[in-house]
Amino acid sequence: MTSSAAGSRPRSAIRNARAARVRLRVGILLTHNFTLTAFATLVDVLRLSADEGDKSRPIDCQWHIMSPHRRPIASSCGVLLEPTSDLVDASALDYIVVVGGLLQDAPPISKEITRYLRHSAEAGARLIGLCTGSFVLCRLGLMQDRKCCVSWFHYRDFVEEFPHLVPVADQLYVIDQDRITCSGGVGVADLAARLVGDHLGTARAQKALHIMQIGRLRSETSAQPAPIPTLDPGDNRVARALLLMEQNLSDPMSIATIAARLGMSARQLERLFQTHLGASPRESYMGIRLRRAMWMLRKTDLSTASVAAELGFVDAAHLSRSFAARVGVPPSVFRVSAAAVGQHVNEAALCGISDDIR
Repeated sequence: MTSSAAGSRPRSAIRNARAARVRLRVGILLTHNFTLTAFATLVDVLRLSADEGDKSRPIDCQWHIMSPHRRPIASSCGVLLEPTSDLVDASALDYIVVVGGLLQDAPPISKEITRYLRHSAEAGARLIGLCTGSFVLCRLGLMQDRKCCVSWFHYRDFVEEFPHLVPVADQLYVIDQDRITCSGGVGVADLAARLVGDHLGTARAQKALHIMQIGRLRSETSAQPAPIPTLDPGDNRVARALLLMEQNLSDPMSIATIAARLGMSARQLERLFQTHLGASPRESYMGIRLRRAMWMLRKTDLSTASVAAELGFVDAAHLSRSFAARVGVPPSVFRVSAAAVGQHVNEAALCGISDDIR
């Protein structure tokens, strides 16, 4: 619709003038049950960079929520989002972004979008996978010979589905030639600000982050706020059990519940863990929680009580007893001399497994 301020200027002239000013053009594809945080964070950085103040007019940045059918798309929280355009030709875009979501029971990508992404890749388009959007790019064979960033939370899911690809799970995002992948969450703001900085200048990117109350721009190599899993059990059932443990730290699952989720008895799971890890499920679960505690004590300023609450311990005293029993010193001492103590801590022993399994 033409603004009344445009007067009698032809609509085509107005469109051409606006198009000439746009310096960053982004097409967005949303998967079924997409992650609302990743999408909204991306668009917020773009809209705040596109205009003066927070007016949000798509002047210097332009974004399209694309769909071949224009039907509403459901996010993982149930919110429906209306697409704003059909599939835009890759030549008219600087980036094509795939926003992923829930992995479980995800329907296959439609033939139209599959064809669009592959043709766009052949044309040299720069493709971005946000959150589990990286899984979509990998499934379509569009990440060959490129590094792929995944969230630590989905590290095992990725390794299980793509054993021949090497995931990067210790960075916020990875730029590898014409492919960009991001772990998701608020890390999307850092990636979006990087793109804005490349096209519009650092000042625009910083302005957007400041309005969003994000203190500083983190670089590509900044660490994700949790360590990647280090156990490689060599058995899919044990791997799935470890994944359940890693994804349920603040409210630990019982071993019986984990076994039931895998369709076996607790005794069967016990035997599998002893065979492949040389430790019981309970010992391995505690090891994972304590390794996370070590990371939090090194990398954050959270109190011991807060760390204990994050990792499902009854209180700080419970964490301190468990930590000292495995590591040899209480959390307070470990934090003060983390570098020196870390040289002597055998993290494999911490998790109740032998060094050759790591």
